[in-house]
Formats: sequence, structure tokens, C-alpha cells
Amino acid sequence: MGFRIVFGDRKSISENDKKDEYMSDTNEWKPLKGTKVIDFSMLLPGPLTTLILGDLGAEIIKVEPPGGDYARHMKSHMFDGANRGKKSIAIDMKSPAAGPVIKKLAAYGDVAIEGFRPGVAARLGFGPKQLQAINPDLVYCSLSGFGQTGPAATKAGHDLAYLAMGGSLAYRGQLRQPPSRASLPVADIAGGAFAAVAILAALWEGKGAALDLSLYESVLYTSALRFGFEAPADTIEHLYPANDLFLCADDRQIALTVVEEKFWHNLVDATRDFAPELGGTEFATEVLRLQNHVALMSHLDKMFATRPAQDWITLFDPADVPAAICVSNAEAILAPQAIARGLHHQTDFGPAVPFPVIASGQRVPVHGAAPAMSADSGDILSDLGFTLAEADALMETGAVIALQRDNTR
Repeated sequence: MGFRIVFGDRKSISENDKKDEYMSDTNEWKPLKGTKVIDFSMLLPGPLTTLILGDLGAEIIKVEPPGGDYARHMKSHMFDGANRGKKSIAIDMKSPAAGPVIKKLAAYGDVAIEGFRPGVAARLGFGPKQLQAINPDLVYCSLSGFGQTGPAATKAGHDLAYLAMGGSLAYRGQLRQPPSRASLPVADIAGGAFAAVAILAALWEGKGAALDLSLYESVLYTSALRFGFEAPADTIEHLYPANDLFLCADDRQIALTVVEEKFWHNLVDATRDFAPELGGTEFATEVLRLQNHVALMSHLDKMFATRPAQDWITLFDPADVPAAICVSNAEAILAPQAIARGLHHQTDFGPAVPFPVIASGQRVPVHGAAPAMSADSGDILSDLGFTLAEADALMETGAVIALQRDNTR
């Protein structure tokens, strides 16, 4: 398993790039091997949490409602990316016959996670008290929008609302643009990652726990450490004029990331023939550059517009000026750095990126596509101790949904 995002057509990847030094079965890092995770969550935050745990070796049983995870029906690659390598069983929680399956899942798991509004999981029979009454050592994680308590606990929301309420959308990300959202769902990603950390801490503690994590609080936590609590919404003090995006002659954007003073001097030296104005006294210090940012940004705009993006990178890299071309995922996975770091894998389900860590020279393994809905129901029921006849009966009653052979998702 790995944090795998499918990029483009697998046939576009060179055959020579199919394997790398991290692909050996003997060179895989699986610190959570033997840990069993029961995942009742959907969409991105909870599935990302369990993807991380699965990447690190845990067995993930994805429990879906009869219609499947909502993400299966969305127009992005999110479901495929966040559910690689998991097992799927679809259960009708409203069926009385589902009770024994839930009880055996509780006894089987080391970790359980859900991402519903407060009270929903308990009403359906798999709340923390219900599952921990069966398995006191279970680490149970509730990952919701606003947490299990408070006046907003049952408020509806998605990533953009959590970003707004958590403070992050009040501040600019670029000098010349008002606050805007990123292409990545930052609240979902932060909350999912924090949930994984909290679960690992609870497992380390070695006893059952009921964890209450909030996507809104995840945003506020990170926004507060970035901006504190006194910065006005119109502040630009956190921004640097030479740390921004600029359009080049070939209509590609370049990210110039000059923050430290040494990099500013490197930029001035490298661009003397293209923008001598950067060496002017009005830009001599960080304070002056921010004070005169309109003029500075104008000089940089004019300079970058004279040459293609790659020409600037060719100039900047030897001069130690931090900059990069804005690329797509399809381009990113083909980069020499990605290949050198073992991030470029060709699998039976397309190109894939592993979890981004190397532990003593070992990578986490890359394997397993996202499952079809309830694709593993038979095997899971067997692992839980149900006989074949009992499993058949559960599927006949509709308590467990049988795999639809014509269902690719």
C-alpha cells in the first residue's frame, strides 16, 4: 500500500521505470504489520487516516453502506487514491442481522474509525461505547467536522467551511490576490493526518481510547501557529514579494521562493543582466522589499516574461536561487527526483506513489488497487469466524451486500 494517486495513462510510463531499488519485498517497512483497523468512514479524512495506517502495514477493513462510500460516485480519483490496498465489506447497518457482524468486527479490530456527525455511529450500532463494551482495548477514533461536543457539533460542513471557520481563509496566500482556497482539501488532509498520529499515540499507550478529532480544530491548530491571534485579516507581514508565482514567456508559471536574505542576494547576482533594478537600494532589506512590493513585483513580472520557465531554472539552480516550475501530477511523477527517490512505481493498477518516508533505507510497499464494493465480504466474514452457511445467510438477508460482479467501483 502507499499514498497512491493515479496519474494519467499507465502506457505513457517508460518500461524502464517499472522497478527501482525500493521495490524488493525484502526492503519494505511495515511497522504496523498485524494491526487490524475497522474503517467505517467515507470520503477523504477517515480514509486518508486508514490509508496511512495501511501504508505502514496495518490491515484495513473498509465497512461501507449498501450504496458504497460516497467517494465512489465522485468525479475525481479521490476514492482510488485514498483506498488502495484495503478490503471492502458492505453492511446494511439497519438490518437486525448485521448486529453479529458488527460485534465480531469490534472483537477483531485493534482500531476503529468513523467520520459521521455525532450520534450517528451509536444510533447505527457501532459507537465507541458499543464497540468498546465488546473490546475494551479498542482504539476508537471519531473524526468529524466540529467534534463531538459544542454548539456546532452537528452542523453540516465540508473542507471549505472548516477552512473558513478555522481562520485560514482570512489571510492572503499571495500578495496580489485576495484570500483563496487551495486545490488540495487542506482541512481534510490535516485532520486525516492528525487522526493517524493520535491513533498511533493511543496504540503506543497500549490501552483502549476514544479519540475525538475535529477537522475545524485541525485548521485552527495550524492557522494559529502560522498567524497567531493578533494578526489583522488584511496583514501582509507573513508574505515575501519574491516568494510568489510568476508567468514566464512560455505561459508556464514559476514558483520563486526567495525568503532568506542569502537567497535574495543570490537572486540579485544571478539576474543582473535581466533585471538590474533588483539591486536598487529600495529593495536592500526585507522591510523595504515588502514596503515597495508593488514595484518589486512589477520588475519580477517583466523579467520572467522575457524567457521560458526552464531557462530560468537553468539559470537559478547553479546560483542557488530556490525556484521551481509549476507542474501537473503527470509531470511530477516523471521528474528525475521522483524516480531517484523511489516515488515512481508502475503497478498493475497504474503509476503509484508510496507513502513519503524512507526508514533505514526501507520504503513502505506499493500494492493493491482500491477494492470494488464488498469485494472481500466472503473472506472478511470467514476471518471473523462465520461459517460459509452463516455468510451465505447474511448475504441472502441483505445484512451483508454481496459483490456485484459488473460493479467496477
